[in-house]
Amino acid sequence: MALTTTRTTTTTDAADVTAPEREVRSVTKEADGLAVASFVLGLLGLLVMNILLGPVAIVMALVALARSTARRGRALLGLTLGVADLVVLAVLVTGNGTVSWSL
Repeated sequence: MALTTTRTTTTTDAADVTAPEREVRSVTKEADGLAVASFVLGLLGLLVMNILLGPVAIVMALVALARSTARRGRALLGLTLGVADLVVLAVLVTGNGTVSWSL
């Protein structure tokens, strides 16, 4: 007596996915990339070029949130870090009268 098992696999071919589904996936993937980029730029902006990277991080985070990113937390962190970049810039300008770090 031999036992046989059959394995059923389901795969989605490119032909099975409709055009609107592909468009939604690409928009979501693009929004996820924007969320990650805003986080990285906001974090980097705390150290260098906060006058440029802060506003860019804020805009990218807002666009990612508007496009309903799956990485909402990362976009919110990017937004927060972008605002923190501008706060650091404001403190540097009022404290030193310059836009650069002084050690």
